[in-house]
Amino acid sequence: MEQLTLIGPLNQVIPMTGMPIKGAVSDSQLRIIENAGILFADGLIKTIDSYKKLATEVKDLNVKLIQLEGNHICLPGFVDSHTHICFGGSRARDYAMRNAGKTYLEIAEEGGGIWDTVQQTRKATKKELIKGIIKRAKQHLRNGVTTIEVKSGYGLTVKEELKMLQAIKEADEQFPLDFVSTCLAAHMLPRDFNGNSSEYLSEISEQLFPVLKKEKLSNRVDAFIEKGAFNKSEIEPYLSKAAEMGFDITIHADQFSVGGSEVAVKFNAVSADHLEASTSNEIELLAKSEVISTALPGASLGLGCSFTPAREILDAGGALAIASDHNPGSAPMGDLLTQSAILGTMQKLTNAEVLAGITFRAAAALKLQDRGKLEAGYLADFNLFHTANFNEVLYNQGAFKPCIVYKKGKLIYNKHNS
Repeated sequence: MEQLTLIGPLNQVIPMTGMPIKGAVSDSQLRIIENAGILFADGLIKTIDSYKKLATEVKDLNVKLIQLEGNHICLPGFVDSHTHICFGGSRARDYAMRNAGKTYLEIAEEGGGIWDTVQQTRKATKKELIKGIIKRAKQHLRNGVTTIEVKSGYGLTVKEELKMLQAIKEADEQFPLDFVSTCLAAHMLPRDFNGNSSEYLSEISEQLFPVLKKEKLSNRVDAFIEKGAFNKSEIEPYLSKAAEMGFDITIHADQFSVGGSEVAVKFNAVSADHLEASTSNEIELLAKSEVISTALPGASLGLGCSFTPAREILDAGGALAIASDHNPGSAPMGDLLTQSAILGTMQKLTNAEVLAGITFRAAAALKLQDRGKLEAGYLADFNLFHTANFNEVLYNQGAFKPCIVYKKGKLIYNKHNS
């Protein structure tokens, strides 16, 4: 057994326990453990209690004491449940063109858009992709993210999608964050494919899906349901095949037009992500289901469009996760904490709802039940902030970063040593 470790004293621990997975949450529902210590071993939390009490109880045991000086609060490690941080190249030109008034279609016609990233990603070696993933993951780590979902989707051939997913797997082995890989081969119809959308999706499902299972590269399949990507009739056979093979399903839904959330509910998807175009009909449909609604404020900021109707989703009884959508085109910022704080302001979310959206509700969007909360048996994934009051974290709108990050009981980031 790994040595027991006790860290504290902590002015406040916000364990995110005792709250529902769905619906609105008031700040009064947040449990606050004051003057606390966290006892952990083997990567798991053993107990959280009064620091003085725990220090007394373990004084005769072989326990490593990490005594903190000054004010600190503790939050669970954040979970970013939707990113595209495996890619080659840059789309800075797209950003400038978009702000200058060019439309999505005009940018694509002038050589930009997703297809530009596909071409640059295909040119990149697997080693270069791994280096890029880790570089961006370091940025997420500094923001307190300890689990990050990473999608493929810029390869769009069996060979190139495998290269991306292998890069994600190898980055996971090399870097202390947990990467959760998702196959997004259904991102768009590649321009160089000799056939229609249905033929492309059939080829991917027949040739790529079995390899993903055999090599354990991903157990999640995503699809972009939108004008210019794939429609309902094209995508349903593909998703049926994925479900038949035991893949978890997630959907890029209702970003510019509705329809995707209906497919997500029909296929019992784990999550429906984006939802900026969702109306009351889609919100009600999602709220009545077990599908997690994932807001992606980074895309709203990057594109200059409306935010996901997060307040309406929560008030309707839906489950809301918040993710960064970190990608080279529409969401280049990749700062989950900043984006979540801004979404909270724009959608009038309580601090409890924002924190739930980047902790246990985001974990649920990845079907992970061992993180997102701080309690016995959960992973010792946690963030410390230099303050006596946890409300300072969101109040500073992302400018206030964690000073210390632990992952599975190991110190993986110390602001003062970086």
